[in-house]
Formats: sequence, structure tokens, C-alpha cells
Amino acid sequence: MADELELAFERTVQAEARIEPRDWMPDGYRKTLIRQIAQHAHSEIIGMQPEGNWISRAPSLRRKAILLAKVQDEAGHGLYLYSATETLGADRADLTDKLIEGRQKYSSIFNYPTLTFADVGVIGWLVDGAAICNQVPLCRTSYGPYARAMIRVCKEESFHQRQGYELLMTMMRGTQAQRDMVQDSVNRWWWPSLMMFGPPDSESSNTEQSMAWRIKRNTNDELRQKFVDMTVPQAEKLGVTLPDPLLKWNEERGHHDFGQPDWDEFWQVVKGNGVCNEQRLAHRRKAHEDGAWVREAAEAYAAKQVKEGVA
Repeated sequence: MADELELAFERTVQAEARIEPRDWMPDGYRKTLIRQIAQHAHSEIIGMQPEGNWISRAPSLRRKAILLAKVQDEAGHGLYLYSATETLGADRADLTDKLIEGRQKYSSIFNYPTLTFADVGVIGWLVDGAAICNQVPLCRTSYGPYARAMIRVCKEESFHQRQGYELLMTMMRGTQAQRDMVQDSVNRWWWPSLMMFGPPDSESSNTEQSMAWRIKRNTNDELRQKFVDMTVPQAEKLGVTLPDPLLKWNEERGHHDFGQPDWDEFWQVVKGNGVCNEQRLAHRRKAHEDGAWVREAAEAYAAKQVKEGVA
């Protein structure tokens, strides 16, 4: 019976069809999805912080409204994704505990500080741009709830990227100080953005199996190359220089050659030794603790409704 179930699962995956929550799936497939989707959800929630601290300091009411809307979108993305993990049998409260205790990871990009308002634009352009490259293929991932959640997430991320680019275009039409601020921000965020795709394929232990299960559609290096090729003409239009002396067009390959990020730095940040690791988790932990009374009140109300036969 187990062999028949596994065969049916493999046939579904190979036929590019979707695995749904009630379908049989290997334990490894389920665990891989929970790990990946939870990390994605954690990244959306932690990712509210770098830009969120600029809401009160935005230079105009329009910029404040844009930033508020974006941070709100990120919270929504986290909720969609936590809901997707629940369809796999994960407990949302348990995932939150693992995050704030440092037992589950989130994207290393969010452990870098936002030093100027230009960083808000560069995050929209580069960080959300890298996220789009990562996430659009996930609209075709083999697990149904994850794929469907990603459709809306990608539409909103695409809008965020346009917002970021528009902010940078505005600043580049401004004063020399503003243009210098944009270039400085690009210099600081370029390499961390390339790290968002994960380690080189030669060092990635999960890619091969994830691609066999159609969870992932592209390797880390393929996605990184796509991002670089997409970003170079945008940088030229914007009028900024990408801080990579090895960056150049390779006519023979039909792609840009580019340098490699500092992978030692990447692994240090992943291990918790980045500039903002402790700050990000401390902030998330405090928010969770401060919200305890809301969760307790909601649970008490739900229990009262059940007791009175309302629910």
C-alpha cells in the first residue's frame, strides 16, 4: 500500500499536477515544505522591521502612506504563508516560538540596517526584485496551498519593486547629496541582495531534492544569474553603478559575468552574527510578549462562545 501511495505521489509530481493537503506525501516532502514555507513566513514578518522604522521619519505624507501600505502587505504575506504551513500539520504558535528562540531561520538580508531613507527605495528595487525572482517560480511549486498563496504575494511584491524604483528615480533627479545617498545605499545592499538566493549550488544541500519534488523550479545560481541580468539595465536607466568590478556582458554566454558575494559573511549572518540579528529577534520577541493579552482574550472569547452554544 505504501509503495502504491508513493508511486501515485511521484506520478502527480512528474505530471506537473498539484499535491493537496489531504493527499499522501512523503515525510521528507512535508518537512521540507514546512521548513521552507516557515522560513519564508518568518522573513516576511521580520522583513517589516528594516523599513518599518522609517514610517515615522518619512519625508512626506505620500511616502509615509506608501511605506505603511507596504509594511502592511508584508504582514499579510506572513499570515498567508503561516496558514499554508498549517495545511501541512504545522502549528503556527510553535513556529513563532522556534523563530523567537532562534531555532528557525529567516532571510539573512533583513539583518542589515537601514541607515537612510534611500535604503527604503533600494530595498524595494533590489531586495523585492530578488524576492520576485525567487518567488515567481513558486507560483508553479508542486504544493497547492503554497503555489496559490504565492500568486497574490508576487503581485504585491511586484508593486513594491515599482514603488522602490520610483522613489529612487525621484531622488536621482534631486540634489547631488540625494544622488550620493542612493549610490551609497546601492553599494551596501547589492551584495546582500545576491546572497538572498542562498549559497552556491555546490554548497546547497537541499536544492537537488527540492527540484526533484518540484518544490523549487530553479537552482540558486540560475536565479542569481537571472536577477543580475534583469538588474543591470535597470541600474543603467537609474544612473547608478553596481559595485562589482567583475560585472560585464559575456557575448558568448548571453549573460552577465559577475563576482561572488562574501560567502563567509553570509554564513556568519545566518549563524546569528550579523549587524542586526539580535535586534531583529529581540523586537519580534517583545512584540509577541506584548500581544499575549490579545491572544488570551481571543481564546477566552472563543471558549465563551462555544460554552454558550454560539459557535
